[in-house]
Amino acid sequence: MHRNQELYIYLKENTRNLTEEWYQNIDRTKTAGVYASKEPDVIKALKEQNHDFHLHFIELFNKGEKDFFQDFEPWINEIASDIEHINTPIHYVIREFKNVRNQYFEYLRKFAEVHPEITRKEVDVWYDVILKEMDEVILRFVEATYKYSQTVLKAQQETINELSAPVISLSNHQGLLPLIGDIDTSRAKMILENTLKHCSQRGIHHLFVDLSGVAMIDTMVAHQLFQLLNALKLIGVNTTLSGIRPEIAQTAVQLGLSFKDTKVRTNLAQALEQK
Repeated sequence: MHRNQELYIYLKENTRNLTEEWYQNIDRTKTAGVYASKEPDVIKALKEQNHDFHLHFIELFNKGEKDFFQDFEPWINEIASDIEHINTPIHYVIREFKNVRNQYFEYLRKFAEVHPEITRKEVDVWYDVILKEMDEVILRFVEATYKYSQTVLKAQQETINELSAPVISLSNHQGLLPLIGDIDTSRAKMILENTLKHCSQRGIHHLFVDLSGVAMIDTMVAHQLFQLLNALKLIGVNTTLSGIRPEIAQTAVQLGLSFKDTKVRTNLAQALEQK
């Protein structure tokens, strides 16, 4: 039997031992997140995840590197998107990867002790393989974690964008866009894009834009606001502005922006009454 196969069988017989020893040796006074949990369900899931790791990792001595990682990828992605691991600082996760790596070194030493015919050179080769591939696993885990966090962040940002420029449908093909808070250039661009899309999708013919919740906008944002009004006009949507503060009106005048094609009302209540 090939030596790699012998080592593979030895490790496979000890996967449960590897998991239990690893879990028992976690220093819970110096860790957090999933590793410090006292919840039975969390602990059970953590142990199963660790055991699955071993079942995948030992295939390194049974398969080629390419096939090894191809089968390992789903486990890496699963842990990267696991809520318990997400809520665990990543340096603690990496530390446990390293602790598991050290376990393999120890089991390799034990294996060599009971097989005196194994040369030091063979042990060194296995040592280097474990070191190299564990580092690659850690790197792929960090990459998968980053990709997952970016996906979540993008989804959250899209939700925030939707909520920060909500077009509220009213009766008779009318809509309301209440703007609140500071508006920078980035948010102004997003407001323009979302408002045009929502008005078109919902068949809105008249949009009330209320600025009473906006304290200040700079010249660039004021310009983009008027771009929004012009763009709405091009797609057949009439507009009524309300709640324009003196500072905003002054900025518009300085830019030479005209309100002549837009209805302007003092406040939203007046705008909705007069339409």
